[in-house]
Amino acid sequence: MNATALIAEDEELLRAGLQAELARLWPELQIVASVAHGAAAVEQALALRPQMLFLDIRMPGLTGLEAAQALAEDWPEGQPFPLVVFVTAYDQYALQAFEHAAFDYVVKPVQADRLERTCRRLQAELAVRAKTPPALDETLARLRDVLAATGTAGPAPAAPRLSVIQASVGAAIHLVPIDEVIYFEAADKYVRVVCAGREHLIRTSLRELLPQLDPQRFWQVHRSTVVRADAIATAVREESGKLTLTLRGSSDKLVASRLYAHLFKAM
Repeated sequence: MNATALIAEDEELLRAGLQAELARLWPELQIVASVAHGAAAVEQALALRPQMLFLDIRMPGLTGLEAAQALAEDWPEGQPFPLVVFVTAYDQYALQAFEHAAFDYVVKPVQADRLERTCRRLQAELAVRAKTPPALDETLARLRDVLAATGTAGPAPAAPRLSVIQASVGAAIHLVPIDEVIYFEAADKYVRVVCAGREHLIRTSLRELLPQLDPQRFWQVHRSTVVRADAIATAVREESGKLTLTLRGSSDKLVASRLYAHLFKAM
């Protein structure tokens, strides 16, 4: 059975060039989808379940890292997670992170000899997988390492910790003490700020907000959700590896994905 792959790259010429070079170096490889943004990569990968993903780091909407994160959260239980190759412009921080976590990468513009080495490595990995399917926990741990070490533009500069959230409502600005926030949830171009009995919308992204939150107090439990740790009452593990969280001060229930399940361990 031929190997299968998905390509996600927002620049059409680079996407076509990568596909053509892969066809030359690995004629048996079947490209099941070639898409221009991260959301399409997630949708198509979940539908087609390719063995490999070539993900551009910088894409509109979801980045390559965020697309990998979304797939890790939603990938069907019991199915081997795809081998991931990140495609990136030269960024020393990103490359060090990929090497540390044993993810392969190619640098744009993609060089034929480097891509050939990547193909050989992928072929060897697929041969190993045919005999011994990989453990999902190992893949998740490697992905967590990359997410912790880098983003789309390398490590974020240190940001001052927020003590108050300023949320505008019409002509008024509501000052919400950070201690009153139960959780944050990404909602399109906004973030929901959920407190006991009320909520606000702020015009920022979760990606921009996260560096301003104390990671000891606010835990990311899903790609779209950050919760105040001492507001979590219980965490119930499901068969899929995800957890359902109940909260103090809110009747809402949150889902913690498999990627963040390691945060919840009995003492």
